[in-house]
Amino acid sequence: MKLNIKDTFNTELPADPILENSRRQVRGACFSLVTPRRTSNPKLLHVSNDMLQKIGLTEKDVKNNSFLKVFTGNEVLPNTKPYAMCYGGHQFGNWAGQLGDGRAINLCEVEHNSEHWALQLKGAGETPYSRTADGLAVLRSSIREYLCSEAMFHLGVPTTRALSLALTGDQVLRDVMYDGNPAYEKGAVVCRTSPSFIRFGNFEILAARNEISTLKKLTDYTIEHFFTHLGKPSKEVYLQFFKEVADSSLKMVIEWQRVGFVHGVMNTDNMSILGLTIDYGPYGWLEGYDPDWTPNTTDRQFKRYRFDNQPDIVLWNLYQLANALYPLIEETETLDLILTDYRSSFTKDYQNMMRSKLGLFKSKNDDSILIKELEDILQLSETDMTIFFRNLGNYEVGKPDEGIKVISDAFYKLSDVNESIRKKWDDWFLRYDNRLKLGVEVTQIERKEKMDSINPKYVLRNYMAQMAIDNADKGNYSLIEEIYTLLKKPYSEQPKYKKWFAKRPEWARHKVGCSMLSCSS
Repeated sequence: MKLNIKDTFNTELPADPILENSRRQVRGACFSLVTPRRTSNPKLLHVSNDMLQKIGLTEKDVKNNSFLKVFTGNEVLPNTKPYAMCYGGHQFGNWAGQLGDGRAINLCEVEHNSEHWALQLKGAGETPYSRTADGLAVLRSSIREYLCSEAMFHLGVPTTRALSLALTGDQVLRDVMYDGNPAYEKGAVVCRTSPSFIRFGNFEILAARNEISTLKKLTDYTIEHFFTHLGKPSKEVYLQFFKEVADSSLKMVIEWQRVGFVHGVMNTDNMSILGLTIDYGPYGWLEGYDPDWTPNTTDRQFKRYRFDNQPDIVLWNLYQLANALYPLIEETETLDLILTDYRSSFTKDYQNMMRSKLGLFKSKNDDSILIKELEDILQLSETDMTIFFRNLGNYEVGKPDEGIKVISDAFYKLSDVNESIRKKWDDWFLRYDNRLKLGVEVTQIERKEKMDSINPKYVLRNYMAQMAIDNADKGNYSLIEEIYTLLKKPYSEQPKYKKWFAKRPEWARHKVGCSMLSCSS
């Protein structure tokens, strides 16, 4: 197994001078060197062939015992120095101080076909940033992370990815619901991949500690490697850098809203500087269309990270990043303009996204009222978001009276659609039909094809992931492969897998792992 190692983060940025792997506050450094923990009986469960090729390896390399050892933390690649990043963050709106890679260890950086990838193990043991935790991960959360990051990529959502999923052979103690009932679970490790794992929090911790020299080094490094087109670092370039981070973060959250994804824990330490979805913990997809839904048990009371609030939270997080970068810029006017532009851009981009989901592709009409009316009606009875938008592509212009029949499979209980709600649906379909007729933008077939390319048929519903987890706990890993294969083509019909195009089953409504999740992993 041969990788083209091109490490930069741990060769160009300040390192923690203390080599002891003990919990501590790390000052004046961007990372700490740390060796992954050896596992007792590692077993490879799945490998993403896509990512394998991306980093320059083949299926033959997977069969090499060295692959298993490296990507479970049992062997360190020659001429590499694994490390954990130092960062802070705002958690649920409050400054939490130093956080850092508490259960993630970066193995190396690889270049292949002009692409740059950082390889990181999640669940590979303690680091100086583990605080009171053990730095390990369990199979439950590892399956969810592995499947979701790859699913999001194929949905077209900016995301980190995953290379491999493996058992460690060790037992890990976890209190799943934080209710005082811990239990042992199978240990696992995921190899995550991304051009970079730098987060908003990497900048925040340095600004909070007034370590401005190190802050400048990190910012310059980030620009030189990932925003090269901006040119040599300067005040103007820092502002352009922040603008691009705001734009990419906006694009990311628009895509979340498009597919009905709820991140669940949008703390600033979980915000990628590259606008990628990062850290798959208590996430979920909307089942019933409920803008107030959050999958995170910790967020149950205040619902800070609920579906409808995600765009505003991205903006709040950008304010924190602006504060962190301020010492390098020392003027607020342009920063404020960038943040103000985010809000106005979101309104425009969100409407364009929703119009595309509705099959309104070419006209420049203001469809905000039509969209708002739809969002309101979707909440009147429990309606599956994914099925509704996918089936809406089957609507035939000129037949508003049949509209509700076209989308009826999306209702959890058709009996809940009373006469008053039905009347609202009929009225909406009449307005929708009139809107489609305004310019005959595309043919019926073209409209359905375009809508089907935007509205996925298959998403990683929580109950699907939980079924894979339950099977895996019993030693049956076949469902991981089936769901992984299904989600590689989320917009295709895939008749073989049509059983997954279905509403959440009733047994999953209140089941742990299907309705609400914790950060316990």
